[in-house]
Amino acid sequence: MERVSGIGGYFFRAADPEALTSWYEANLGIAGVGGAPWEQEAGMTVFAPFPADTDYFGRREQQTMLNFRVTDLDAMLAQLRAAGATVEDDVIDESYGRFGYAVDPEGNRFELWQPLDG
Repeated sequence: MERVSGIGGYFFRAADPEALTSWYEANLGIAGVGGAPWEQEAGMTVFAPFPADTDYFGRREQQTMLNFRVTDLDAMLAQLRAAGATVEDDVIDESYGRFGYAVDPEGNRFELWQPLDG
């Protein structure tokens, strides 16, 4: 059976695509947002459908939520706070890593995941 080899892109609507592109580049270091490929580090990716009535993504209109792998969750959350981003206070510790949450300037909630080593 033929299989996909990874996520090739994530596309979503934005009221101001240029401003949101700049925000993601400045605050998360995602070079190449907005069309040019972004070279990411190899690592795990979770593909998981959620129930239609989930509140996990934040506001109801948000149909998907992007999860970014990070090496230092606390540093990333502090960086986002210092830049004025909306960052949730709760950090969740699970057996497979630590999770934090923030919201971009257009109200899209995203997840930050620091996988456990090994």
